[in-house]
Amino acid sequence: MIRAFLIAAVTADGFIAPESGGISTAWTSKEDRAFFVARTKAAGVMVMGEKTFRTIGRALPGRTTIVYSHKDDLGMPDVETTKLPPAELLAELERRGFEEVAICGGASIYTMFLRAGVVDTMYLTVEPKLFGSGVRLTNEPIEANLALISHTNLSESVVLLEYKITY
Repeated sequence: MIRAFLIAAVTADGFIAPESGGISTAWTSKEDRAFFVARTKAAGVMVMGEKTFRTIGRALPGRTTIVYSHKDDLGMPDVETTKLPPAELLAELERRGFEEVAICGGASIYTMFLRAGVVDTMYLTVEPKLFGSGVRLTNEPIEANLALISHTNLSESVVLLEYKITY
């Protein structure tokens, strides 16, 4: 059975970006970026929304990149688009031989996959920042139970939390 995990950096006050439409990861630490690269490469496939993809701007090496988009083609090599519901996409990726999938955002994609009940693990890097307002991890109420599996200091100020999710 294919596993799906959510991976995100959040501020201490719970935001994944400073403002809607201005999604950027420039505020995250080098330690978070290193964890993101290592963990998504281990999965081999990343799923994200088009806004998040535009922030990155390209397919990342060593991973299959799948973007939720209303467009059939984003005009970039090594980038696939999809409109499939989460469970169907995961079934297709499992048929292709993937064992796990990194769900990389943004809020609409996190919400869609959590609502579908297909995410079993969440990696949250808590960054020592406050935005006061901005983009939350989900854009709709979600009910799920989290059990802390591990916590790791990535640096003196940056903490990685790993949770098991049950619905």
